[in-house]
Amino acid sequence: MSANKLFRLVINQSTIVVFVLMLVAAGFLSDRFFSPDNITNILRQSVPLGIVSLGLLYVILTGGIDLSVGSVMALVSVVAALTIPGFGVSGAVAISLIVGIACGLVSGSLVANFGIAPFIATLATMTITRGLSLIVSKGQPIFIDDQAFMDFGSAAIFGIPALFFLLIVVTAAALFLNRKTVFGRLVIAIGSNETATRFSGINIMAIKLAVYAISGFTCAVAGVVSATRTGVGSPILAIGFELDAIAAVVVGGASLAGGRGTVINTLIGALILSMISNLMNLMDIPGYHQQVVKGVIIVLAVLLESAKRRASTQH
Repeated sequence: MSANKLFRLVINQSTIVVFVLMLVAAGFLSDRFFSPDNITNILRQSVPLGIVSLGLLYVILTGGIDLSVGSVMALVSVVAALTIPGFGVSGAVAISLIVGIACGLVSGSLVANFGIAPFIATLATMTITRGLSLIVSKGQPIFIDDQAFMDFGSAAIFGIPALFFLLIVVTAAALFLNRKTVFGRLVIAIGSNETATRFSGINIMAIKLAVYAISGFTCAVAGVVSATRTGVGSPILAIGFELDAIAAVVVGGASLAGGRGTVINTLIGALILSMISNLMNLMDIPGYHQQVVKGVIIVLAVLLESAKRRASTQH
């Protein structure tokens, strides 16, 4: 294999290469990284980010963005905490999912029906949902007194957190939707060339509404998951989480311009971000410094994406 072909292979599989390099580097940087307890912790921590990133991927594939993901998670966690006493766990989860989907439909409607730029539309939804979560909770965390609900957050199957199996199920569903359905192909078509897709007679509005509804649904699932882990419905949950979710999708190789990105790489991107956060915590790196590192990671991921596009063009 020539050096040029090897370079193109590495660039095209950059997400997997980065993941492997991170594993190797983590083993050298911390002797606690590969301990069973820490691996379990990483898997558990990666679940909310992975689930939200998979929903956000569909929005980004259309060339959109969703800045409301963290705020929707917070609202859903508060709704779940408030409704469990009256409706039970099943009822509360159902209501929470409906709330998340409704938030997604609001964002989607602003984008698809009113033609508002996704950045502005979801910024508005972010502000509204965060405000609603503070109003409904009166600015206070709401503690959940339901042992069955709490047990799911800490349960493990064969030593693997039960929550991680939920992430696998969501990944499988996202993969099926992306690869095996007409909807998945249309999402990519809109991101690649929205004008041509519209002239083909495709209902662009319906597809855009659907992808934001998917994002709202995954935010709702992540909000419920977060509540099971902490036992609290918190109005300040996931502040700044949109940065992590966007970073995970971009690190996974998706293009913010739309039309390019895969489910598996997005999952790997979420795992990479979770590993980096965990490693920095093990190394006692302060939180403010971690934000700088995450910003640098986004820049590097975008540069890699540009290199990947150039490599494919030359090929």
